This record gives sequence, structure tokens and C-alpha cells, in this order.
Amino acid sequence: MTSPRLLPGIHDMISALTAAAHFDGLFVSGFGFSASHYGLPDVGFIAWPDMIAFVGRLRAALPGHELLVDVDDGYGGPEIAGHVVRRLASAGATGVVLEDQARPRRFGHLAGKRLVPLPDQLEKLNAVLRARDGLAVIARTDAAEEPEIVRRVNAYVEAGADGVLVAGISNTRLIGLTRDAIGGRTLVFDQVPGGRSPWLSHAELAGLGVDVVVHSTTCLLAARAAMDGALHAMKTGRRAEGVADVADCLALLDVP
Repeated sequence: MTSPRLLPGIHDMISALTAAAHFDGLFVSGFGFSASHYGLPDVGFIAWPDMIAFVGRLRAALPGHELLVDVDDGYGGPEIAGHVVRRLASAGATGVVLEDQARPRRFGHLAGKRLVPLPDQLEKLNAVLRARDGLAVIARTDAAEEPEIVRRVNAYVEAGADGVLVAGISNTRLIGLTRDAIGGRTLVFDQVPGGRSPWLSHAELAGLGVDVVVHSTTCLLAARAAMDGALHAMKTGRRAEGVADVADCLALLDVP
């Protein structure tokens, strides 16, 4: 049984350089990008030129790494989504994840999400597939109920998506159901600390037929916790535990 491929979610250049030392593929997290670049929640604030510029910087720094990019809902209608995907291909992305949430969107592991009507989403997905220029396209659904999950993943695979991701999938039975519904296409699972989905080991995920696991928020949440701990130590005059020496950061940035 083959273990799933792991893609850590990154949110800025330092997280990308750190993760790239451990993995040959990265997930460009919309949640992390919105939080780190704007200081705003993941509800639809990202401007697509900012994401394209970020991916360009990532590709320049990491020429050999896979970059799977979260493009939310494509930042607009089919024309905008197709344009963004063409630009991301030029910037150096290797794949995109396109979701079917209606705006105002919500983080995928929260309740209260609304879906774009399926015919409208298929129009957008088809525009992205026409524009992809070699990019892998993962169709994400935020459907929460079994019949709608199956209906949407079937439709997305039939349209030509390379794989599917069910955001905030709530139990292992639904993961297995999705695996059966999409046949040999790629099954992606998002492992979020404290999220709606169960926390599963690599062996459990492999047994469920998961091909790729993105840890979309782990680097961001780890950085936030580490910084908070270091700042508490600073206030009391203590040296923070687990803080790297500046030489480590200089080496990561390739400073001689």
C-alpha cells in the first residue's frame, strides 16, 4: 500500500523555504495567504494579481518544486477564473484547486457555507480546464451532505478534473464514498489541526485510497503558536524555547 503524497501548506516565503527543505511539493494556502499577506480571514479578500505575484516569487526561489495553488472560487466568473489560471501557469504553478463555494466564502472547515449552483460551477470549471495549459486541476466541493457530495464529484470528474477534494469532509465513510465515486482520479484530503475532518495517520489515509494530503494550515498555526510563546518569554526576560539562532535563518536565505 502506497503512502499518500504530502504537500505542506505555505503562506509566505520563509514558510516556503523551510518546507521546501523537507518536501518536494508545496500547497499554496488561500487561508494562509489571506492571513499572512492581508491580516484578514479567509472569506474572499484575496486579489488574484497578488496571488500570481506570490507564485512567481515562489517559482523563482524554488525552481524544482511542485506548487499546487489554492485559487478559491477563481476570484470571479468563468472569464476571470480562466484568465487567472493562464497567468498562474505562466508564473510557474503546477496545479490549482478550484472550489464551488458562493461568496461571501468561508474557510472550508467551518459551517454555514453556500454552494454555487452546479451548472454555473461546471461552466467555470470548463473555463479553467480550457485555460490550464498543462496545469493539474483539482475540483474542490464544499458540499456537506452525502447525495450532494456524490453528485458534484461525479460531475467534476466527468467534466475532466484531474482530481477532487471534499473540504471539511466529516468522516471516513464519506472519504471512502468519494474514492469509489471518482474511480482512478486523484483523491486529495486536507488535514487541518482542529478542523472538521478526523485526524488520520498516513496508514489510515492510504487505506482509504487518499492519493495526496495537503496540510493547508499547519505551518501557519505552528508559526503563530511559536511566535506567541517567544513573545511571552520576551516579556519576562526569559530566552524563548525552541527559537533557532539567527545563523539558521541566514543559511536558509543563502547568506554566506
